[in-house]
Amino acid sequence: MTHDPDTTGKLIDGKGIAHRLTDRVKTEVEALRERTQRLPGLAVVLVGNDPASEVYVKNKAIQTHRAGMRSFMHMLPESTPQEELLDLIARLNEDAQIHGILVQLPLPRHLDPILVTNAIAPHKDVDGLGEVNAGRLSLGIPGLVPCTPLGCKMLLKETLPNLRGLHAVVMGASNLVGKPMAQLLLSEGCTVSVGHIDTRNPKDLARQGDILVVATGKRGLVRGDWIKPGATVIDVGITRVALGDGKTKLVGDVAFEEALPVAAHITPVPGGVGPMTIACLLHNTLQAAKLALEPGS
Repeated sequence: MTHDPDTTGKLIDGKGIAHRLTDRVKTEVEALRERTQRLPGLAVVLVGNDPASEVYVKNKAIQTHRAGMRSFMHMLPESTPQEELLDLIARLNEDAQIHGILVQLPLPRHLDPILVTNAIAPHKDVDGLGEVNAGRLSLGIPGLVPCTPLGCKMLLKETLPNLRGLHAVVMGASNLVGKPMAQLLLSEGCTVSVGHIDTRNPKDLARQGDILVVATGKRGLVRGDWIKPGATVIDVGITRVALGDGKTKLVGDVAFEEALPVAAHITPVPGGVGPMTIACLLHNTLQAAKLALEPGS
């Protein structure tokens, strides 16, 4: 997709910001290795053969190696019993080579994602989705923060000089993105509103946001007239759509071409939030390794 030069400056370069973060992580990983003779290790568990998840997991492994870390992949059949998955997580919790554990979501229907997520030791919960890290985030206590919301916060702080006092509207209230995003924005001094499936007049709510974060899973939901002129828009959504000629493209939850003239800044899809999610996973794994290898430092 090409853009008019007058609008290109509006695009938030998630790919570039993620690349710089990954470079910083790689430098710190090397310094940690020199101090401790150990490398951070990340274990990723994939249950089933969802094609999108397989591609995503393999990309995580590639990026983990590029950052100088060790990657441990566990690919399990879709029929894996819950007890077997919990046994694997218990072994990973005890493995000193592994500092971060991520179980790829969504899981097959017969597996309980809350039970599985909470089985991960809090200090290895690099996705930040377990109840201990969720509670720490809610209380403002340092912990491991969910990767996608953390990436969104970093994009906003790279784009805006000061978030304090701005009205941030989060469209979507999932445990994965919406709720932790709201907590992070509160911690930055924003006034925060959260819209969800039962919100009345969601368009009116969205138009109040100096910052608008959209994570609803409904492609193209937010149209141009939902956006406050001059707002900063973070589009977390990602859906693959067919173009009719055998090709596909990725689109977000925001009608991008409509939003572009209205917003002051906006993340493209792809190339916005997606790269930051993986970069923040590496960041979290490094933080977990530092705590394990250099406690109290």
